[in-house]
Amino acid sequence: MESPSAPPRRGHLPRQELLLAVSLLTFWNPPTTAQLTVESVPPDAAEGKDVLLRVHSLPGDLVGLSWFRGASLAPSRQILSYVVDTQVTIPGPAYSGRETIYPNGSLLFQRVTVKDTGYYTLQIVRRDVRIEEVTGQLRVFPDLPKPNITSNNSHPVENADSVVLTCEPQTQSTSYLWSVNRKSLPASARLELSLDNRTLTIHRVTRNDTGPYECETRNPVSAGRSDPFTLNVLYDPDSPTVSPSDSHYHQGASLRLSATQTLTHPHYILGLSMGGPSHPHKSSLSPNITGNDSGAYTCIASNSGTGLNKTTVKTITVSEPVVQPFVQANNAIVTEHKDSVVLTCSTNNLGLKFMERMVLSQDNSTLTIDLVRREDAENYQCEVSNLVSYSKSDRIRLDGSWDSQPSPSSTLHLWLLKFLVLLNWYTLKISSVL
Repeated sequence: MESPSAPPRRGHLPRQELLLAVSLLTFWNPPTTAQLTVESVPPDAAEGKDVLLRVHSLPGDLVGLSWFRGASLAPSRQILSYVVDTQVTIPGPAYSGRETIYPNGSLLFQRVTVKDTGYYTLQIVRRDVRIEEVTGQLRVFPDLPKPNITSNNSHPVENADSVVLTCEPQTQSTSYLWSVNRKSLPASARLELSLDNRTLTIHRVTRNDTGPYECETRNPVSAGRSDPFTLNVLYDPDSPTVSPSDSHYHQGASLRLSATQTLTHPHYILGLSMGGPSHPHKSSLSPNITGNDSGAYTCIASNSGTGLNKTTVKTITVSEPVVQPFVQANNAIVTEHKDSVVLTCSTNNLGLKFMERMVLSQDNSTLTIDLVRREDAENYQCEVSNLVSYSKSDRIRLDGSWDSQPSPSSTLHLWLLKFLVLLNWYTLKISSVL
């Protein structure tokens, strides 16, 4: 083992000296030269504004510098050159009169246009004849106008036509967004966007596709939104409704029929008339209706765009008030278990019928009670009615000669006779009133 005081071997340094040497080398190592760069201010420029291509880390030992349009140094693309010693600016073939070069190498563009978009190259010449190049980018976007929506079909037919909506105008470097009812487009196989989102195709439109639709345009410097656009989809009309809902009225009543359509549409025409084809009016009838107003009223909802229509028929019946009926008996005094009696309810020469031992005639005008019994001795009354009025006859009592012993059935129940018949729009009733 060597002694600590022994001199170091050849080629080796003590540890302290080694650290000092490393520190000195680090301290005296010349700094790395900053890289030459170009920055666009602002990064995204609006058309008509000014833009500066700012140069960073420009060296101080310059002889001159030149700006070129594009990434190459072709002489035909030279914009401006600057001689450092004389401070002279020399325009090149690509100079437009809107560019200004500064001693620090920056290049100013005034009132830029979309055509100014592109790459620009700076060339510098140093005093040691070294030549360096750096390229920057200028991006110019138009101030977008308010967009509008156009359609290839102004009157598409439901479930038959497809519609293409286009967001106008077409501009470069523009994003297109669509919305319907102020919401994003729903996921649907019938909705198709173009690759650039500028056109929206609606396959086989339905009435639910009417809209409103809006398109929005965007670029890095501006945005715009169109006015709402509503599709005018032609579709079959729904069946119209005729009001009021009642169908039966008495003579002299005031009645006004009106036709309505659940879904309104600019191409719909409502017509209401009696009998044949309707005319384009929505109401019919008037005060003081009579029996002559009875009949079928037709309401037609037609679509002038498609030629299709739907029909509703309303049948109205106007009835005269009934006249008080009266009851007649062919035999008012009868013998029990022997005689029969025929009761006739009459009004306007109309009659009615009943059932079982009490038999109705074929023409509904008489009631025959075979072999009358004690329990048949009641007051009889008939009632006539139609759908708008009714009236009762005076009472008539069936009387007769009865056996000394009452019929067992008479102690069990009393007959309630009630009859109903519909003839020539009349209902006639006859009843046994206790």
